[in-house]
Amino acid sequence: MIHVYGIPNCDTVKKARKWLDGQGLEYSFHDYKKEGVDAPNLERWADRAGWDILLNRTGTTFRKLDEADKADIGREKALALMTEHPSMIKRPVAETDDGDRVLVGFAPSEWENAFR
Repeated sequence: MIHVYGIPNCDTVKKARKWLDGQGLEYSFHDYKKEGVDAPNLERWADRAGWDILLNRTGTTFRKLDEADKADIGREKALALMTEHPSMIKRPVAETDDGDRVLVGFAPSEWENAFR
């Protein structure tokens, strides 16, 4: 089973879900804007993909942060910011049941290799 995390109205999440549907792959969807994301998930994703890949620095939420919050970001600070502001997580995040495969963002060729 594939688990997809994101925000339903995000265009990239919509593309990813449409791709999964088109491939006939079953998946669950977790709206982390409404349901939040717990620390163990974020830590696992950061371990697998890298916290710097996971942190969406181009989004509105990050850009609106105080300069002090943006300064000197390391793993712990990034994870704390993403826990507090789930919109700062790059989306979608997709992982397998075992947590072995974690993909951040949507690239059809990567997803094809990971989920086929």
